Order: sequence, then C-alpha cells, then structure tokens
Amino acid sequence: MTADAVPPASARSAPGRLLAVLAAFDHAHPALSLTDISRRAGLALSTTHRLVGALTRWGALERDESGVYHVGLRLWELAALAPRGLGLRQVALPYLEDLYEATHQNVALAVRDGTEVVYIEWIAGRSSVGVRIRVGARWPLHATGVGLALLAHGAPDFQDAYAAAPLAAFTAHTLTDPVRLRRALAEVRRTGVAVSDRQVTDDALSVAAPVRDGDGKVTAAVSVVVPHDNAQVPVLIPAVRLAGRGMSRALGWRPGAPA
Repeated sequence: MTADAVPPASARSAPGRLLAVLAAFDHAHPALSLTDISRRAGLALSTTHRLVGALTRWGALERDESGVYHVGLRLWELAALAPRGLGLRQVALPYLEDLYEATHQNVALAVRDGTEVVYIEWIAGRSSVGVRIRVGARWPLHATGVGLALLAHGAPDFQDAYAAAPLAAFTAHTLTDPVRLRRALAEVRRTGVAVSDRQVTDDALSVAAPVRDGDGKVTAAVSVVVPHDNAQVPVLIPAVRLAGRGMSRALGWRPGAPA
C-alpha cells in the first residue's frame, strides 16, 4: 500500500486493520515510526497505537531504541512454515549452490503468487551484473525468466486472463504484446527453459527452468541472471535445466511421471 493510498473497506474491520498495519511495511519501508504506520495504513493514530502495541507484544513487530518499528521475528517463524518458503529453500539450496559454482553468476529461486513472481532465495555473484532482485522481491510474471517459466505451466485460463490484462513495461524489451507473450510461453513449454532478455534492466539476461513437485506440478522456478553483453545462453541452458531437474527429483518428481 502506498503512503497516499485509500485503505480498502476490509481495513475497517478488526482483522483488516491489523493487516493494514503489517502491510505498511515493505522493502522500500522496512522501518517506520508510529506516525508513518498510521499514515501508510490509513488509520487513526490512536487506533494505530493500540494495534501496534498488540502486535509488538505478540512479536509481529519490534521497536528499537529510537522508537522505530520493524517486522518482528515471530512473523519469520510463521513464514518458515509455508511449504513454498523455508522448506522449499532448504531442498533447493544445494542445487542453487551448485548452479552458482558452475556459473559464478546471480542465482535465484522463485514461486508464483497470483500474477506475480516472488523470490524466496537469491545468491549474488561477486562480480556479476547488478539486478533489482532480492529475497521477497515481487515482479510481474511476464518480465522475468522465472516468471515466464511459471506462467508457461499455469492453467490455460489463467494464461489467457494474464495475457489479456495490461502488461507493464520496464524496458524497451519487456514483453508487452499478448501475441509475443503467448509465443514465448509456447517456446518455454517446447524447450523446457525460459530466456528473459533485458526485460527488467537493459544489461541483464536470465535463463530459467521449472521445478516440479512430487505430483509433477510446477511449483517453483530456478534461474541464473547474467550480463547481456556476454551471455552464453547455450552453455547456461543445460546447467539451469539440470538444477531444475535436481530440485524436482528432491521434491519427489520422477521423469516420465504424468504432470
């Protein structure tokens, strides 16, 4: 929620007000004063004070010596219980590390949440291309390699609805034409990998592969992000595909099993 956004009607209910307080925090605003929380949540200061106090006592928020609030460890403990969170990261980490050692480039693991991709693990290369990605970051599905890999294996009606909606552009190379997007998704399904070239920044290219669970469903995607200028895509594809298959096997998937 932006600072000037009008809170939704649900924010007037007790659970909605609590969620509005938590939603005031994001990557751009990880530390907030009580006044900031009140303004960003669209709540009266007295109401915010009461809710923040309750959340702090429970551990969802923490207050530092300067009086500024941060997200508390109690929420991290709960998030670790998510099957697509810490558990998936623990299974995937050895394969992410192998992919990093093979490329020494940025390596990522992501899942789909609605129409967005959420990065749940990220290993940054020491001298690799700078990217606007970190753990917890969200991007539209069509703009990233991991997003394309996940969208390509989504339900057909979901793909239709996504392609029919406005497609945000971040560079001149972002896929904003529904016809081109559908062709790209068909290519992902044909080859088993997604290549996203300069869609988020003009200097980065990513190669991604799907990760399947024991039922054959695509539940995540793994990628490597490299500089566009010297990207060796034919070399990267087997490495990324191998990482995706390794994670899938670790999750119980077996080649030849019905998806």
